[in-house]
Amino acid sequence: MKTRKESDSIGVLEVPEKAYYGVQTLRGFENFQISGVKMNYAFIKNITRIKKVAAQVNGAHGYVDQKTAAAIITACEEVLQGKWADAFITDAIQGGAGTTVNMNVNEVIANRATELLGGEKGEYLCHPNDHVNYSQSTNDVIPSAGKLTVLELSETLLENLGDLIAALEDKAREFDGIIKMGRTQLEDAVPIRLGQEFNAYASALKRDCKRIKEDLKEMHILNLGGTAIGTSVNVGKEYLDNIVAELSAECGKELRKAEDLIDSTQNVDGFVSVSGSLKACAVNLSKMSNDLRLMSSGPKTGLGEITLPAKQNGSSIMPGKVNPVIPEVVSQVAFLVIGNDMTIAMAAEGGQLELNAFEPVIFYKLFESLVCLSNAVKTLTVNCIVGITANREHCEELVYGSVGVVTALCPYLGYKKSAELAKEALAKNIKIKDLILWYGLMDREQLDKILDPYSMT
Repeated sequence: MKTRKESDSIGVLEVPEKAYYGVQTLRGFENFQISGVKMNYAFIKNITRIKKVAAQVNGAHGYVDQKTAAAIITACEEVLQGKWADAFITDAIQGGAGTTVNMNVNEVIANRATELLGGEKGEYLCHPNDHVNYSQSTNDVIPSAGKLTVLELSETLLENLGDLIAALEDKAREFDGIIKMGRTQLEDAVPIRLGQEFNAYASALKRDCKRIKEDLKEMHILNLGGTAIGTSVNVGKEYLDNIVAELSAECGKELRKAEDLIDSTQNVDGFVSVSGSLKACAVNLSKMSNDLRLMSSGPKTGLGEITLPAKQNGSSIMPGKVNPVIPEVVSQVAFLVIGNDMTIAMAAEGGQLELNAFEPVIFYKLFESLVCLSNAVKTLTVNCIVGITANREHCEELVYGSVGVVTALCPYLGYKKSAELAKEALAKNIKIKDLILWYGLMDREQLDKILDPYSMT
């Protein structure tokens, strides 16, 4: 493979001749072969959007000559169209607070802009630092791009959660007339409508959406223009005044500059908050998945109150076995999100003085949580919830055979007497209703009214 020589402050490296990346990217690639996972491409594109807007502002106000700025803008537009994707080679986990990925984008844009200006890769008629990175630092570009990416990935998650909520509400209406036994601590409690359970799931997820949206508000506040530590060193007034507004127009989002750029550069608690709301959502989704697995357990020796859609064979040895694979995968994603939240919290806590150096792992895990949770919600909706059926007769049989309905008798017979009846009914395997009639404690008409399961719900 033919190479070209490029140098930086560390020394000289042989870079593949046709590569759009350069020496600083290659050093980072060699140093940080950690996860085997490249940076999320949405993140690369959002870094590129910042470079494009920076070139527009720098060109308009004479910080970069207009010919070079125009070449940078064209190169950025090509990257945003998906070109040169194989040139972004850096690992998702890297030291240097994201300098490697920032320089990867700078070098790709600079080399492509150099070609547009009539030069060869590595000649740097457009320089990655002096032109593409002008008025910027890794320390304001990377967190700003991270926030844009969180907003972008959250759109899909919230859309998918909306679809799931709608599907649950459909099931709540469909199952409204189905009475089943409610359970606390897995023991018989009092009757509940199956539709009420599904409506409760929808209510929890509505609360999750509200919480996520509230935490996302901080993702609209950027430290762009703060450069190295938030003091805006090497930044002209025109750039500082215009860069966030121009980025808002480019992205179609209402963004604003942080009031305290120093605070916004050193602290990443906003990402912790978003991760926390994702964790809460994951917990609710996993709890719901646990319920679905319990209610569908069997099909003959479990609760068997609902039937989940059969999606694939459940065993390589037991013929005919079907497992609740969709709720299972949702719970696994929940475990992932909960673990990621701890990683994000520790990385945020690990920041020191004017910068948090651990943003790469924060973004790696936060993007992963957003993507996996979104996909889990979608498969739960499409491959499970919409196809659930209720086993009405079995649900009613369990209600009428349970002593849990005795709770409704407490206002009439007292807690102690009701408990004695429940104990006797269990011991003799007699229905509560039959036992009360046998003792003559109530007449049938009154008892039918009190023990009507639907009225208890």
